[in-house]
Amino acid sequence: MTVSRIRTALGGALAMSLALVGLLPAPASASAPSVVRTDKGAVRGATSKGVERFLGIPYAAAPTGSLRWKPPSAVAPWTGVREAAGFGAPCPVLPSGNGPRSETEDCLAVNVWRPAGVRAGARLPVHVFIHGGGLTNGSGSQNDESKLVRETGVIGVSLNYRLGVFGFLGLPALTEEGGESGNYGFLDQQAALRWVQRNIAAFGGNPGAVTIGGESAGGWSVCGHLVAPGSRGLFARAMIQSGSCPSGPQSRAESAGTAFARQAGCGDTAVLDCLRTTPAGTLLDASRGFSTGFVDGTPTFPTPLREAVDSGRFARVPVVVGATRDEGRTFAQGYIGAGKDAYLAFVQSVGGARADEVLAQYPWPETSDRFTAAYLIGAIMTDAGMVSGIGGCGLRSLVRTFERYTPTYAYEFDHRTGPGLTQIPGYVWGAGHAAELAYIWPSFHNGTPIAPLFNAGERRLAHEMTRYWGTFTRTGQPAWPGYHQDKGLMLALRAGGTSALIDDGQYAAQHQCAFWETMPL
Repeated sequence: MTVSRIRTALGGALAMSLALVGLLPAPASASAPSVVRTDKGAVRGATSKGVERFLGIPYAAAPTGSLRWKPPSAVAPWTGVREAAGFGAPCPVLPSGNGPRSETEDCLAVNVWRPAGVRAGARLPVHVFIHGGGLTNGSGSQNDESKLVRETGVIGVSLNYRLGVFGFLGLPALTEEGGESGNYGFLDQQAALRWVQRNIAAFGGNPGAVTIGGESAGGWSVCGHLVAPGSRGLFARAMIQSGSCPSGPQSRAESAGTAFARQAGCGDTAVLDCLRTTPAGTLLDASRGFSTGFVDGTPTFPTPLREAVDSGRFARVPVVVGATRDEGRTFAQGYIGAGKDAYLAFVQSVGGARADEVLAQYPWPETSDRFTAAYLIGAIMTDAGMVSGIGGCGLRSLVRTFERYTPTYAYEFDHRTGPGLTQIPGYVWGAGHAAELAYIWPSFHNGTPIAPLFNAGERRLAHEMTRYWGTFTRTGQPAWPGYHQDKGLMLALRAGGTSALIDDGQYAAQHQCAFWETMPL
């Protein structure tokens, strides 16, 4: 297929998705906020620019006191009409680029957006987004679904879930108490998805047409839902953005949790009583450096996630899997200002006895500057999939695995001259990790606005990506061909209307996969 024919096909699909929006009900003429009755009580939303939003709706009880480190419990019904015009508090987190510090445990809430004028019975498709942040930070407020809803006519949902030690603490005492420990934040996500199944029809959504999507740790979560027995039937399609399928054994989680308990001053025999009565802020302060992850060999994840995917033991729904071209540049910022010696030390740590081979693939140039080490290390991180298998050859492997079992569509965000996540004078972010988020969710930022910095070509790309995400949510097929082993086609997303299909050979060469296949990390 020629480039011109590819662009014609993509443009035609985009035009079709635009036409679909014309079938939606006209926005309500009145500006009075709507009231929707959920299974626990009525909520009143607010309307802005053709979108009604219902924010901060509790889907589970506050996991405080004796409910800390237990599966989510049902929230108590309320009387009257609950105001839902503002986001709820983020779950307890340390400050980061994804938001300020929070110590509020009453945080398990969902947010719903719908086109103004839509009412119960409309049965619109639903897009549920699970935020990233390494399972340690972030919140559902970062990904305001208004743009997706306004431009594509779907129902949008985001959610909070427990993070860090509050969501992913493993301990022998907790395992003995509950049969497993360490997956509480993921169980929150399942509770939120069950809330969607029970309630989204009242907002005009179709519970049988739910797409779950997530980026980074949200992408890990989507893979988790594909695998987890308890998530079956809660969604009809899935999107993994810059994610993968990592998990680890209960023993590892318990070891990390035991070390944390000692750090928090709760290393005695009454460890659970101590931890459940310790203030949230104290637990947060003790959690710096705490490593989180999904725990397998448990009722939640009977099998390691990647093992389950490799063997086809997952929900066979249509999936979109993608990443950014330069994932590692976001993670390599710490090497800005480093020189050749630091780079060589990094290569030695990666390649060991084969470090010279890695250096031959990624040589230090004759002319360098203060960013050279960061760029080279970022390229290695990307191509090798060093960050939990995200991007580069890790993406290729995951896509090829999914394609063996279920309809699979692949993309690479390939716009490399955008504003990046924050402004670092002279640093070229490329298409770094999370660089694509502001194109679909203008609310996303890492401390400084991103979407307002877009030029005309980037605004066009933002519009196109939003349409593609909405088309998949509506139909289970985005506006580009599926990935197939014989061709391996994926969409390279580029600014200014230049997005194009690339094949497996191009992608593999771009990320030096023939080399990295001989260098398992």
